Amino acid sequence: MVNRRTLFVALIAFLAAIVGVSVGRVLIPTHAAKGSELHELLHHDLKLDANQQAKLDALEQRFAVRRQALELEMRADNVRLADAIEAEHGNGPRVSAAVDASHRAMGELQKETLAHIFAMRQILRTDQAAVFDRAVVKALTTDAR
Repeated sequence: MVNRRTLFVALIAFLAAIVGVSVGRVLIPTHAAKGSELHELLHHDLKLDANQQAKLDALEQRFAVRRQALELEMRADNVRLADAIEAEHGNGPRVSAAVDASHRAMGELQKETLAHIFAMRQILRTDQAAVFDRAVVKALTTDAR
């Protein structure tokens, strides 16, 4: 009896881990790869002047703090989802609420990321903004095509 229960709890924990990893793989790597392309473009290809660079550094510092907070919130949501799955053993109200909370945090991160992109764009000259815009569109559509 104890072995069966232990196996069941282990299975639920494994399923919760798979859900967490899946959510993380969907969100985090995609943003990191796209962010690094834009980072490379901003810091190396656009030839920012000192004033632009200082503004960019300030924007990046503020966004890093906000992004980290939202990523921690998503990790906490994953823990709550795992707890709900373990408690309900199905798609019950706690699981549904945990999924909804996770989606809210993901949506907030996406909104904050877009606000950050638009803020970065504001410090660019017209010629730089055109290059930046093409890079943003490419980053958002590369996997879709």
